[in-house]
Amino acid sequence: MKVLVSDPISQNGLDIILKAGLEVDVKRLSPEELIKEIKGYDGLIVRSATKVTADVINASDKLRVIGRAGSGLDNVDKAAASKKGIVVMNTPGGNTITTAEHTIALMLSLARLIPQATNSMKVGKWEKKKFMGVEVYNKILGVLGMGDIGSQVAKRAQALQMHVLGYDPFLYKEKAEEVGIELVDLPELYRRSDFITIHTPLTPETKNMINQKTIKTMKDGVRIVNCARGGIINEKDLYEALMSGKVAGAALDVFEKEPPEDSSLIGLENVICTPHLGAATAEAQENVAIAIAEQIVDYLVYGTVRNAVNVPSVPADLLPKIRPYINLSERMGSFLSQVFEGGIEEITVEYKGEISDLTIAPITVAIIKGLLTPILQETVNFVNAPFIAKERGIEVRELKSPDAGDYTTLIGLKVRSGKNKGYVLGTLYNRKEPRIVKLNEFPIEVIPEGDMLVLLNNDKPGVIGNIGTILGKYDINIARMQFGRETQGGRAISVVCVDSPISDNLLNEIKKLPNVLSVKQVRI
Repeated sequence: MKVLVSDPISQNGLDIILKAGLEVDVKRLSPEELIKEIKGYDGLIVRSATKVTADVINASDKLRVIGRAGSGLDNVDKAAASKKGIVVMNTPGGNTITTAEHTIALMLSLARLIPQATNSMKVGKWEKKKFMGVEVYNKILGVLGMGDIGSQVAKRAQALQMHVLGYDPFLYKEKAEEVGIELVDLPELYRRSDFITIHTPLTPETKNMINQKTIKTMKDGVRIVNCARGGIINEKDLYEALMSGKVAGAALDVFEKEPPEDSSLIGLENVICTPHLGAATAEAQENVAIAIAEQIVDYLVYGTVRNAVNVPSVPADLLPKIRPYINLSERMGSFLSQVFEGGIEEITVEYKGEISDLTIAPITVAIIKGLLTPILQETVNFVNAPFIAKERGIEVRELKSPDAGDYTTLIGLKVRSGKNKGYVLGTLYNRKEPRIVKLNEFPIEVIPEGDMLVLLNNDKPGVIGNIGTILGKYDINIARMQFGRETQGGRAISVVCVDSPISDNLLNEIKKLPNVLSVKQVRI
């Protein structure tokens, strides 16, 4: 078997593959060259530079696994790989400590103006009075996202005797208090924090979450650090806030476009920046190289799947039978996660009918992954999803029943956060096509795929017409529409499947329509 390494990894990683008896070729290839070269290879290892597009995947003839030496998978077309049965795996956690340390380094440099003072001295100046900094001791640090990296940053900030506020939709209050973090909602975190550090993935929900409107709610003189993803901060709005003094300083390791095309933001004196160095340490690169090499060997030689983002770890003979249920369950989890509000404390999965006789453990894992992925993105996979849920204090229960009523099989998913509850019921049509047949108390038939609008509305004439009119105004084509209601004239639910993503402006217009009670954008 042959493995192609298209981005550089350490020699120790290459040695692991060679010792397992596999052939290795290390080649830096353009996208066009990779399409021609990929034939004949069983495995492909990349970092962030190589773009594994659908064209690359479809050009392959033997490819079984794609491994990313790192956590981010923006450069891999996971849908195309899944369609062709290719396992996609990454190495979550390999750069956790490195990125956390870089965050702290940037925060301290920002507080004490270290880069600015260094530059001043390098040109022969001695401007001691100019670079008056602030202490981090006894200051309030707001951490957006309490995953692995955010939690490590919080620990280090506590060692500096900072008071840490945390925001995470999947972390509930009691669990946060165990580690000494005060869990708050976003408005409170913005209002109270002296420093804000970002550790969330870039999703439709987090894109531009730091913007003119949210910055106005922050303390005067707040300092912002971003070592997560470009695009979470609206750079134009941050520039204006830095110019006005509302934001005292910013430390940025990531940008909307890399390298940045507009230098106005990074040219400001109260901005310090690094060229996406969060994971750039010798230790981190060695860790991810060894990890991905071991994972590739385990899969190609022994058939063991670890840290896969598109397939659970199950025996090869069982996978074809339960794969349709895994697909359905992951989509159900993702759908409910995006329409449910609040941090999840409890998950209950109900298996009814024929599925109750199958091995359900990997199906439950798929549900947990689906629930967590919209928030955590590439940090969650089929291997670590149960552990992430456990770390956040989420209780998972499974119930079985042979009775599925009029259906052959049903999977029910309940989530609870305090008094808030969410429910989705799913099944397979023709034993392979996923369908959602109930959302909360509303019977409905939904194909869970693509971009969707989920509206709660009063059952009154004109609601659907108004939605269609606004979508037409924005040149958004409707693919499908499904409806359900409690009673005639009562509350109703509408799921509108569209052919393109919904902009924030369009979403806000829909929210203002008569008789629309709430609207959520869902992307699967």
